[in-house]
Amino acid sequence: MYEGLGFLFIRIGNGYFYRQRIAMKYLYLSAALSVLLSACQPQSEEITKAQEPQIPSQEYLVAATLWVQHSAEYRALCYQAYEWAGLRLHSILQNAPSQPAVILDLDETVLDNSAFTGWQIENDEPFSYDSWAKWTAFAEALEVPGAGDFLRLADSLGVTLFYVSNRDTSALQETIQNMERFNMPQLKPEHFLLKTNTSGKEDRRAEIEGRGYEVVLLIGDNLGDFHEKWDKADTATRQRLTNESRSRFGQDYIVLPNPIYGTWEGALYNFDRSLNDSERDAHRKKALRVAPL
Repeated sequence: MYEGLGFLFIRIGNGYFYRQRIAMKYLYLSAALSVLLSACQPQSEEITKAQEPQIPSQEYLVAATLWVQHSAEYRALCYQAYEWAGLRLHSILQNAPSQPAVILDLDETVLDNSAFTGWQIENDEPFSYDSWAKWTAFAEALEVPGAGDFLRLADSLGVTLFYVSNRDTSALQETIQNMERFNMPQLKPEHFLLKTNTSGKEDRRAEIEGRGYEVVLLIGDNLGDFHEKWDKADTATRQRLTNESRSRFGQDYIVLPNPIYGTWEGALYNFDRSLNDSERDAHRKKALRVAPL
């Protein structure tokens, strides 16, 4: 019995020893595998990062561009602005101003350049003066809804039109050609005051008044089209100045909608042109007003 028990004990002991040796082998294999996996982990993370989709730098323009190109609301707002401009012009002319003139911006006020922004998005290309010059040379911008009707009305009422734009002077002939497609009036070179050495428009507006004209309406999509005080002001200041000037909007200031670009965006970046795409995106996100849900 004891021998049997001894034999049983020996079998259990040998079995335990055998199992212990197998366990040690697995322990060594597990440790080696862990080291190998640990060595491979950084490379795996690098591969994962490389495979992460990169958001195109111009993607943030998609919704605004689609809104301009396809929303009936954008079209309605443009019609509304120009319809009201016509009503205001009729009312102002009842006071018989001397040599009445209307000053208009061109881009996103008279001419719709959203197709150029579409090109930026499709090709992931930020704005550049070279690509802009190529676009204006095509002379294929569309008419901002209502613009042509208003211009022809003003012309029929004997009002002089001036197009004060930051298009380069080298684009004058192509700009005239573009506007001729829509039968817009007063397209002789003397009606255009394009950019020469500064984007500020105050001097050019003063030049028109210096010619003896009484400017009765200003029409644009950017508040710098009305006064230089909005040109380089930060966001809070632009808001305050707008509140202080509220009585002029709809009277002698007529504003067109433009969600795609403008000084409002430059103010978000503190007008810092050195920022890269990632930094500009961070500024945009930081400026959002977020619900405390």
